[in-house]
Amino acid sequence: MRELTPAIDAALESGVTTLCRCWAIERRDGVVLGFTDHDLPLSFEGIDFAPETGFTRTELERSLGLSVDNMEATGALRSDAITEEDIALGLYDGARVTQWLVDWTAPENRMVAFAGRVGEIRRGAQAFEVEFTGLSDALNRPMGRVYLRSCDAELGDARCGVTLTAAAGSVLAVLDGRRLRVAGFEDAEAHPEGWYALGRLVWRTGANAGRTESVLGFARRSGGVEIELWKAPAAAPSAGDAFDLYPGCDKSAATCRDKFANLTRFRGFPHMPGEDWAAGYPGSEEDHDGGSLFR
Repeated sequence: MRELTPAIDAALESGVTTLCRCWAIERRDGVVLGFTDHDLPLSFEGIDFAPETGFTRTELERSLGLSVDNMEATGALRSDAITEEDIALGLYDGARVTQWLVDWTAPENRMVAFAGRVGEIRRGAQAFEVEFTGLSDALNRPMGRVYLRSCDAELGDARCGVTLTAAAGSVLAVLDGRRLRVAGFEDAEAHPEGWYALGRLVWRTGANAGRTESVLGFARRSGGVEIELWKAPAAAPSAGDAFDLYPGCDKSAATCRDKFANLTRFRGFPHMPGEDWAAGYPGSEEDHDGGSLFR
């Protein structure tokens, strides 16, 4: 149970409440936006909290123990506050959020009611909905390694050891939000089918310069070479936009061996028996004679 500060407790006991809520969002680029449900602007801790932003929140759900506190809010997409473009650019992904309960007649009388980060954001035509998760959400992740048949390293990192080389290309045409027809990959031997699937595309020029996209597929079609992205870029690409394309890995032992010749540094457990073998027993069949499964 959260304890109230004496000043806030006295304000609630007075019978005439002068309390409002203020919350600040610190974006990934360091910009801090302040909002309040009061009808006048407030300022404290170096932050200006603006009213009339169309930003409202639901009830805060608090839990005992290590359960995650959460809260949702809705707001209007406005050019002077939270914009659709900034959301699409990922500036609010994982942004820090702090909410205060404030006596608007004396803003120095305040207490932190919630601290956490921005979770899922859902966009509409004119508004957005955002989920805020408490600080304990950071504990909601696997600790240490997990036994899996697939590799748990990232392609090209120190544990993987593969040296990645990017191939330069450019956009010929935008087929839809996620599919691009590209130039620079005409040599089928140097750039075989699927080589860059599950890889990365890093924009060098254009509206998305400096941003990275996750690649879903790389294929040769009748009209040319096409790249399919996992999701549409934040800004629409244009013909002529240049990029670097890095190969991908499906984290299987076969790909590590055949594509990258790196099986000695494979970080998975490809010979780990599945559930079917846990319930198996020796028998007359070749694969159930009680010997090794890999001979």
